[in-house]
Amino acid sequence: MKYSELAELYRRLEKTTLKTLKTKFVADFLKKTPDELLEVVPYLILGKVFPDWDERELGVGEKLLIKAVSMATGVPEKEIEDSVRDTGDLGESVALALKKKRQKSFFSQPLTIKRVYSTFVKVAEASGEGSQDRKMKYLANLFMDAGPEEGKYIARTVLGTMRTGVAEGILRDAIAEAFRVKPELVERAYMLTSDFGYVAKVAKLEGNEGLSKVSIQIGKPIRPMLAQNAANVKEALIEMGGEAAFEIKYDGARVQVHRDGDRVIIYSRRLENVTRSIPEIVEAVKASLKPSKVIVEGELVAVGENGRPRPFQYVLRRFRRKYNIEEMIEKIPLELNLFDILYVDGESLIDTKFAERRKKLEESVEEREKIKIAEQLVTKKVEEAEEFYKRALELGHEGLMAKRLDSVYEPGNRGKKWLKIKPTMENLDLVIIGAEWGEGRRAHLLGSFLVAAYDPESGEFVPVGKVGSGFTDEDLVEFTKMLKPLIIREEGKFVEIEPKVVIEVTYQEIQKSPKYRSGFALRFPRYVALREDKSPEEADTIERVAQLYELQEKFKAKK
Repeated sequence: MKYSELAELYRRLEKTTLKTLKTKFVADFLKKTPDELLEVVPYLILGKVFPDWDERELGVGEKLLIKAVSMATGVPEKEIEDSVRDTGDLGESVALALKKKRQKSFFSQPLTIKRVYSTFVKVAEASGEGSQDRKMKYLANLFMDAGPEEGKYIARTVLGTMRTGVAEGILRDAIAEAFRVKPELVERAYMLTSDFGYVAKVAKLEGNEGLSKVSIQIGKPIRPMLAQNAANVKEALIEMGGEAAFEIKYDGARVQVHRDGDRVIIYSRRLENVTRSIPEIVEAVKASLKPSKVIVEGELVAVGENGRPRPFQYVLRRFRRKYNIEEMIEKIPLELNLFDILYVDGESLIDTKFAERRKKLEESVEEREKIKIAEQLVTKKVEEAEEFYKRALELGHEGLMAKRLDSVYEPGNRGKKWLKIKPTMENLDLVIIGAEWGEGRRAHLLGSFLVAAYDPESGEFVPVGKVGSGFTDEDLVEFTKMLKPLIIREEGKFVEIEPKVVIEVTYQEIQKSPKYRSGFALRFPRYVALREDKSPEEADTIERVAQLYELQEKFKAKK
């Protein structure tokens, strides 16, 4: 299958904003995709090469890509760099360079999807001395045989800046439409395996029956079950039917641990493989978990010298560290607090009631210095739960989780079977959807970020305010670097940004406001932290903003 066909799909997807049309275009393409490519094409459509949980990365930045294009076309690097400054899009600049390219070599072959993908794999797997040169040559060979449109999309795939507006929901619906299977079965299979390539192949070859049999696989992370918010302990108990399991809500990073004998893989909340960055936890898992094949979930907490938890950003620093890991083990010691077990020795436990899963977890874990089971209180009494909540806050934790004793595990679902209880005026996790270029010495930096809450009903992000304070100069440099590739359009000083980046925001209060279509605006919002552990869909919802507004107004009325 020619790569030019995929490039044409990208072009058509870029031209429309209609989700129904995007879904149809993707479905039509999947229908004609050969079986042997079906496991990779869904990722290429998303603008990726590998699933998020795959450790492999291309490891290619703009500079290396420009060198590869220059080598392939004979266009000087400086000319390509100047073009990028003019277009603001390296993909477009690659297309322009390829139009100026010398004639194709005598041995030139049309690019196929198989060849492009296998080259990406070679680029990702190149390591050691001379690996940067090898990566450059692999890509240059592709660009030598690429037309302008093909080159544009190869470049965007390499840099992760596809901009076609295709997200997981569209791909899920397209798989269902292409192979005439039930969308809910596609969704279920994806939630259990986090692998669209695998799900697409099962949908085509085995239909609804095959999808309904898809189960948990060690080495493929399960989408985490999420919680809604409760105003207080009493509300949580009522919602739970009068009795609940209350657990400490740790201020850490949620992880999913997969063990198969001596092989241990640890995934972050966003399903990224963070195993290499936390080797001491890997060893502790081997010593503490009794089953040889098991999947557990927990919260990884950074522990201070006084034994109290440190802010979750410390854990993220551990995740990001690629070198001198031993030094970081000393600087930022970690503790894993386990709260669920999803699979043990060949048996899926997601349809098992929570109370039974908790018992199984306790049977499966031998607590040690770095591995604990989350502290829990099962009660019907508001007073007992409130005392537990108070103690959790005094110990420096975020609050409590309340869980229905009879709840099954629902991957990817944010329902009311799990509730989180935190202090009322909590910070919000919001998505950046726009920004403005600064003035004076900050004219080259983005600032004044338009932030939005997630609306699960429409799948859209609705603005609730602009955040301009709380950032250091270094923060603004980093955010500009991070957001520039995500710019969708510019209008004067304002830029619209693809919703990818989540930040934590504090504020004085929430106001009703006609300024934004959400109906709400944050008063004096201030940046707190980057939430790399959260996907855009895991940001706070507009419903949560409304709940906080109501709580705030009740509190004012009592004063």
